[in-house]
Amino acid sequence: MRKFAPLGLRTRLIAAFLLVAAICAVSTAALTYRQARSAVLTQSQDTAVSTLRDQLEGQALTLPMDRAQLQRVVNEIGKRGKPHPWTVYAEYGTLRASSNGTPTTSGLLTDALRAQIADHPHGAFQRVEDERGEPYLTIAMPAVFAHHGVREPTGAVLYAVMPLLTEQQTVDAMVQAARQGAIPGLAIAVVPALLAARSVLRPVRNLRRAAQSMGRGRLDTRIEVRGADELAGLARTFNETAGALEQSVAELREAEVRARRFAADVSHELRTPLAGMLAVTEVLDEDAERLDPDTAKALRLISAETGKLAVLVEDLMEISRFDARAAELNLDDVDVAEAVRKTLERRHWDDDRVSADLPHEVRARLDPRRFDVVLANLVGNALRHGGAPVRIAVRTESRADGERLLVEVADSGPGIAAEVLPHIFDRFFKADAARTRSAGSGLGLAISLENVRLHGGTLSAANAPGGGAVFTLDMPLETSA
Repeated sequence: MRKFAPLGLRTRLIAAFLLVAAICAVSTAALTYRQARSAVLTQSQDTAVSTLRDQLEGQALTLPMDRAQLQRVVNEIGKRGKPHPWTVYAEYGTLRASSNGTPTTSGLLTDALRAQIADHPHGAFQRVEDERGEPYLTIAMPAVFAHHGVREPTGAVLYAVMPLLTEQQTVDAMVQAARQGAIPGLAIAVVPALLAARSVLRPVRNLRRAAQSMGRGRLDTRIEVRGADELAGLARTFNETAGALEQSVAELREAEVRARRFAADVSHELRTPLAGMLAVTEVLDEDAERLDPDTAKALRLISAETGKLAVLVEDLMEISRFDARAAELNLDDVDVAEAVRKTLERRHWDDDRVSADLPHEVRARLDPRRFDVVLANLVGNALRHGGAPVRIAVRTESRADGERLLVEVADSGPGIAAEVLPHIFDRFFKADAARTRSAGSGLGLAISLENVRLHGGTLSAANAPGGGAVFTLDMPLETSA
């Protein structure tokens, strides 16, 4: 099923405004029509009833009436119809008379009207329609005479049939005028609807632009506050929130800068004494065999811990250079297979623990030192936490953005736990929270990731279908400086 796009806020506001305007216009027109129609018809029927009563009371009647007298009364009254000409009919016992000369009464005189006149001796009326749908007013008025102050019925009843075509035309004209004025009225209502929508949407648009600006990092964005309505309150709340956020972010950035500066300063200050300590421990290591076993064990422990501390300090200095964006690439054309072999040879990993699938004549433009650091960290991590044998696979791939260099390092261990995988490149992250010490600094994978990003590439970790962890380095074959 096809889904329609939701209407915009402007469209919904205008539609709601026009709907309210249309409802108000229709309601007003309906009430006006009802009151005007009632007034027009009431005025006509009151005039007709009053005229018929006055005309009948002005007639001199003698009882019993004969047909000639009945006809005379009908003719006299038939000439004086108000507000429109009418046709008058009379019934007196079996006698019938009409002002139009027909011996029978009109078919518009209903039994209901005759029943009403029996219950209301002062007169009754009805509005009826003929077979063509034309409206008529029918009035029934009994002929009476006064005897000693008492009105006595004569037994004669006069009926007046008056067309209401003029009133109907007036009512129809009112309806037509209402219809013709509805469309222009709604068209005119569009103008205030647009103005109302604009007054509502302008602050909303400003708020959206401000939110987008803040999303792009401009935390000093503010909205101009106008008025004292709900939208103005929303703008003030946004400005207050933006100000508090800007202050919090500024404080966090200052704290981060201080922490980075502290780490860099501490690392720099530790570098010189550590160099001296490493020199001393190297000299002492040469004489460790001539010392007693306990002293030699302590000496080797100090030497190992000093080496770990030196590695940690170097890693901290490297991370601080990345954080300060001071890290630079020294690019060179490198034979990738040869670079991988040299990395393994320097660390004495050119044995059965590590196997490499290296293609021939694959040259890449990269930073040899940083590539060596990345590969050494990945292989060392695989040997420490995964298990031998470790497999290295190097290949190239053609893509729309150019040639890519892909290096995969897979171990034979149990793989990486699902809860650990999202944090594998975090600084100082340890998969085993209970393990307080490890062989590495805890920064190796984080440094590798930063080095790969510096080359414009990506570094990802996953679990192989057959078991074991797989780290994939994906970077351009030709890195630009």
